[in-house]
Amino acid sequence: MPTPTLPLYQVDAFTDRPFRGNPAAVCPLAEPIPDALMQDIAAENNLSETAFFHLAPRGDAYDLRWFTPTVEVDLCGHATLASAFVLMTELEPARTEITFRTRSGLLPVRRRGEEFVLDFPMRPPEPADAATRATVLAALGSTVVEVLRVPNGTLLAVLPDAAAVRAAAPDLAAVARTGNTLAITAAGADEGAAVDFVSRYFAPSHGIAEDPVTGSSFCFLAPYWAGRLGKKELRARQVSRRGGEVSCAVADDRVHIGGRARLVLTGTLRY
Repeated sequence: MPTPTLPLYQVDAFTDRPFRGNPAAVCPLAEPIPDALMQDIAAENNLSETAFFHLAPRGDAYDLRWFTPTVEVDLCGHATLASAFVLMTELEPARTEITFRTRSGLLPVRRRGEEFVLDFPMRPPEPADAATRATVLAALGSTVVEVLRVPNGTLLAVLPDAAAVRAAAPDLAAVARTGNTLAITAAGADEGAAVDFVSRYFAPSHGIAEDPVTGSSFCFLAPYWAGRLGKKELRARQVSRRGGEVSCAVADDRVHIGGRARLVLTGTLRY
């Protein structure tokens, strides 16, 4: 029997340069494949996310799913951007809009010049209880201004400034024991190239020590900073080692998350 194959793309998302931003693997499918196979492929790729999409039976949207090396997730921003990039530059370059059907509902993406803008659900954070605050303080071991919890369980720590975010070294074992992911953030006025806010994101319980650029985190970071700064359009930077640049806009119960992408690899997966 011939060896089954799938096309494979690797895209650096939320950057205009190769080897920056967040790398995602993208596998276009002619038809659905088993969940266990998708998880095995994601583990083999060993990137923070591998995305799989195929045209839904009704033909009006693409079904899209995301896998870390260890689990399927309900929402992923950078792999959605990477999937839209592959569709609108490699597979269907005449298109400027696409809609994905996902576990988090319908997610439209539109192309705006070199930028791809994701239309994601807003997830405003709420103040955390005393026990959660104590857990986050213990994991960070640094000055924390505020601790909040996102509806999906993510913990959010607000630090005094961008320098503190860059210098933070969380106890990842302690973060993993919470069973939740952890985002840290601060205003970005002290950055060399100032932005409205900066962030980092840690997901050891999902097999990811630190995620380079986390598109879904802006579902809660954007409304938080929009409220703090009194503005609806913001510029953000995720200050991981690779780093990434993100534009955000809040509109009703949605967040528009914009970024660029670069194709760095194409190939054929054999299994």
